[in-house]
Amino acid sequence: MRPNIVFIVADDLGFADLGCYGGREAEFGAVSPILDGLAAAGLKFTQGYSNSPVCSPTRFALMTGRYQYRLRGAAEEPINSKSRGSTTLGLPPEHPTLASLLRDGGYRTALIGKWHLGYPPSFGPLLSGYEEFFGPMSGGVDYFTHCSSNGAHDLWFGDAEKQEEGYLTDLISRRAVDYIHRMAGGGAPFFLSLHYTAPHWPWETRDDEALAQDVKGNLFHLHGGNIHTYRRMIHHMDEGIGWVMDALRANGVADDTLVVFTSDNGGERFSDNWPLVGGKMDLTEGGIRVPWIAHWPAAIAPGGTSTQHCMTMDWSATLLDAAGVAADPAYPLDGVSLMPVLREPARTFARPLHWRMNHRGQRALRDGDWKYLRVEGNDYLFNIPADERERANLAPREPQRLADMRAAWERWNGSMPPIPADATVSLGYSAKDMPQR
Repeated sequence: MRPNIVFIVADDLGFADLGCYGGREAEFGAVSPILDGLAAAGLKFTQGYSNSPVCSPTRFALMTGRYQYRLRGAAEEPINSKSRGSTTLGLPPEHPTLASLLRDGGYRTALIGKWHLGYPPSFGPLLSGYEEFFGPMSGGVDYFTHCSSNGAHDLWFGDAEKQEEGYLTDLISRRAVDYIHRMAGGGAPFFLSLHYTAPHWPWETRDDEALAQDVKGNLFHLHGGNIHTYRRMIHHMDEGIGWVMDALRANGVADDTLVVFTSDNGGERFSDNWPLVGGKMDLTEGGIRVPWIAHWPAAIAPGGTSTQHCMTMDWSATLLDAAGVAADPAYPLDGVSLMPVLREPARTFARPLHWRMNHRGQRALRDGDWKYLRVEGNDYLFNIPADERERANLAPREPQRLADMRAAWERWNGSMPPIPADATVSLGYSAKDMPQR
């Protein structure tokens, strides 16, 4: 029996923001009891990565199951609101996607939440395999006005913009619950992409509607926020995931539904990434190592932990494998299925992982215990199990290993299109706004 699939993506969540990844309790108690419970009843990955340390490039990889560098739109770090009307900066509708492959394989498909892969009319979820869509098109919106950083309203029902009052995290959760009630028992399996904007800025809980007018001129919210608000935002998302799980149980499909949870990249300014260094926009571990939780009672034993190295596009390959759907041979996957690991968590296999960033001229290769990293022309070599904080540079002591890994990265990079000269890097703040890491 093919599983239903719920793929949950948080936005800018730090590696240690969840209790099950070592996160501290908030003043109100546990921050993420639902997700902690899913991890305890399923499988938790400790060496899982995002395809990029920034939003939209990772989403290109998630949707295509391929390195994002193959598509022009993914060279933007990230796609910003200035790309409205562009016919090149987005996910091309003709490119097969996780959603279109599953749809053509007999699944019902919906994206509820953030798209961030180009603007209509040239791009959009309904053009890329989703039968239903509810959410924002852009990278960040206010939780109450649902306006993006340029002040434009950005909440969509299908291919039409529409007003709806409410706190966005809750609207997304309730819409997901409604979708499950409509799809469960319908005769076809369903694929639900549940892409929260939480805990992305602006820093607003359910009780902070008054802040919407205060931040509308700058959604980066540089003058506000704190760890207390941030943790509450995660908690609101966690509650919504609880409503989703309740809906699966109420419809008798929880055991036969593969639920996967992750973040699109590492944490931002209020995140907890311990013991990692760096965050969003960085190829140090804090920018790319993220939570990965898989829950599927029919196939995954409870209480497992995996050290398998993996990245976003591997999960795209995994979902296709679980559904028994083949990739388009004209667009072979770069992702590798993790189904053997889901069945046998102690099993691991070699999985070199590559990254590059226009921002600060960054590059990285994780291969086994070792990581090669370049930032602003400086080359580093780290033994990650021994030094997860990437503080002890072993490059001078291991010159041959450094040379070999650098050459391996160069060979991989030669197989990818070069970074276009007109690709942009969009930074919301700098050292003048707050001290940097």
